Amino acid sequence: MHVRSSSPLRSAAVRTLPVDPTRARSSVVVDGRDRAAARSFYHAVGFNDEDLSKPLVLIANTWTDAMPCNFGLRALADHVKAGVRAAGGTPMEFNTIAISDGITMGTEGMKASLVSREVIADSIELVARGYGFDAIVALVACDKTIPAGAMALLRLDIPGLVLYGGSIAPGRYKDRDLTIGDVFEAIGEHAAGKIDDAELRAIEYAACPGAGACGGQFTANTMATVLEFIGLSPVGSASPGATDPRKEKAGYQAGVTVMELLRSGITPRQIATRAAFDNAIAAATGTGGSTNSVLHLMAMAREAGVPLTLEDFERISERTPIVADLRPGGKYVALDVDKAGGIQLIAKRMLEGGLIDGDVRTVSGRALREEVASAVETPGQQVVATAERPFKKKGGLKILRGNLAPDGAVVKVAGHEPALLTGRARVFEREEDAMHAVDAQQIVPGDIVVIRYEGPKGGPGMREMLGVTSAIVGQGLGDSVALVTDGRFSGATRGLMVGHVAPEAFAGGPIAAVRDGDTITIDVDNSRLEVALTDAQIAERMQSWRAPKPRYTSGVFAKYAALVSSAAEGAVTRPPESV
Repeated sequence: MHVRSSSPLRSAAVRTLPVDPTRARSSVVVDGRDRAAARSFYHAVGFNDEDLSKPLVLIANTWTDAMPCNFGLRALADHVKAGVRAAGGTPMEFNTIAISDGITMGTEGMKASLVSREVIADSIELVARGYGFDAIVALVACDKTIPAGAMALLRLDIPGLVLYGGSIAPGRYKDRDLTIGDVFEAIGEHAAGKIDDAELRAIEYAACPGAGACGGQFTANTMATVLEFIGLSPVGSASPGATDPRKEKAGYQAGVTVMELLRSGITPRQIATRAAFDNAIAAATGTGGSTNSVLHLMAMAREAGVPLTLEDFERISERTPIVADLRPGGKYVALDVDKAGGIQLIAKRMLEGGLIDGDVRTVSGRALREEVASAVETPGQQVVATAERPFKKKGGLKILRGNLAPDGAVVKVAGHEPALLTGRARVFEREEDAMHAVDAQQIVPGDIVVIRYEGPKGGPGMREMLGVTSAIVGQGLGDSVALVTDGRFSGATRGLMVGHVAPEAFAGGPIAAVRDGDTITIDVDNSRLEVALTDAQIAERMQSWRAPKPRYTSGVFAKYAALVSSAAEGAVTRPPESV
């Protein structure tokens, strides 16, 4: 770009002209004589006076070439920038981190996943505040990047939106669609001798054919759905796959839309109201979505100043039928939703059934009901049902309480797992030990695997247990073995798996008192999680309990463990005085 000579506005010692309200933040950084040094830095990287006289729009990218989920975001950013420029703004891109759950799963590195949600939100906030950006587009894909982008927008409350990079196409093997969940279950099948090395290898190579986030209604696609329902993502933008040419058009339109938001003065907190959060919960539970949506929506609600409790999830799930037949509990993958009519069709069906509030505002400036009115259903599609004839009468998320989880625990109910299971505890102090036991086929029908000290503080970072849960299901134990943990689960998890147990073991929760052979009952219908011990017995055992030494005493994990709240509060980090 050619750097033009300074304009009168640039050289004036004191600003005498009224500031364009769309530049209220950036003008402080770039206008006037005293900001000549800042402009000089901008000139060095190609921005001229005309560029700097326009609103500055942050493109907060979570691109990485270390995983397929976010791989396409680098190219997508160029289309967003083009839209911003066409609509009269100046885009500037920065990149933050992203941790792949699928790659880190089952390792110490998985502890970084939930921690990354806070780091991503913090980094977007820091860049936005530091540079005085006027608006934001957050480009997201893998699980934690989506709520992190929304958290940052809600925290800053400046005009902005979140754009999802899109789902991966399904893999194909032996005439069936594959997702990454099939690979994890194949590992369990291999350990049980059900498949050989060659078949495991074939599944490994077939499951992930290119760029895009995990293909089922796992955490990424659950949260992408949620953000359209809550209004922070453009309706219809999430459904096209990562490699679909329509995603480029969605990117360009997102750049235009953020400038419209800026000029209208609409901010994220005006969109993410209590009614919008109720819609979001209905979206998660009505599509058989991930248990991680509980953590993430509670974290987002905190940033928005909207009160939200575990009971809200239970209440809305009870009244919301499942209207999308999606993996892992159903048959279809995310791109099948797109072929059927898109997320907007799901929203239209739920609106017709009175399950959501259609009057909530979206980033387009229009109400949700207006945005989904034009949704077109593909004739003969079998992916999305009506509220009157749903796939299941109640939603997929249940909140359990009892003497093992006084502050609550979360389970996803697909309808295939037992609703009542009583068994003997097999206690493990970390995920790896449980995985070794499953691999060695030491877990048998009637066992309830307990993995503790994997909570927000104890892990730290609340690892997902997809390796263990998939191995259990892969060995054919999904109907007779359950898992209970203060950690959490991948959205790809199947079976009777109870996570988010609170208080966690590291904080002295009752799960720390459980011993091998104790009888545990999981009663989904009555929302109970109990160990066959009296309060006195639990108290007696806890008298000799001492919190273990922190696994990390320095660095980001130590800071996170010192600041993080309970899973029952969304596992958010807070200043020490408010903990």
